[in-house]
Amino acid sequence: MRRSLILDVVVRLVFHSALLLGCFLLFTGHNRPGGGFVGGLVVGAALSLRYVAGGIDEVRATLPTRPWTLLGAGLATATLTALIPLLFGRQLMEHAKLNAHLGPLGEFHLNTALFFDIGVALVVIGMVLLLLVAFGERLPLFGAPWRLRSDAE
Repeated sequence: MRRSLILDVVVRLVFHSALLLGCFLLFTGHNRPGGGFVGGLVVGAALSLRYVAGGIDEVRATLPTRPWTLLGAGLATATLTALIPLLFGRQLMEHAKLNAHLGPLGEFHLNTALFFDIGVALVVIGMVLLLLVAFGERLPLFGAPWRLRSDAE
């Protein structure tokens, strides 16, 4: 299969910008529109562009992590972030806020909702990768275990 030069160039130009936009939406999501789901979708769309341009091998070269690893890590992160406040006698999914002054670097604000959003983003990216792997794998033609038996056998 021939690859399109125009598509390759456009994907190379857009891919890193889309990743940056996904990270921006992820990290500013608790104060503005965005968050883990939207940020994960934008990163997933960037990976889908790689898939369209170069197939599953291009996606694997871009992100060599297995999809279920991202899914599990994201699910564990989101679950732990939701449950940890219960250990301190707080409400489920109650979040804390840290504000610090870092001298010449300015103010630093951290909300624990960010960790929940990171978990959600990892789940979304893992699901997109699972779909791309499912679309991109070559299935065996003969001898597949799911092959229907004919009446003649």
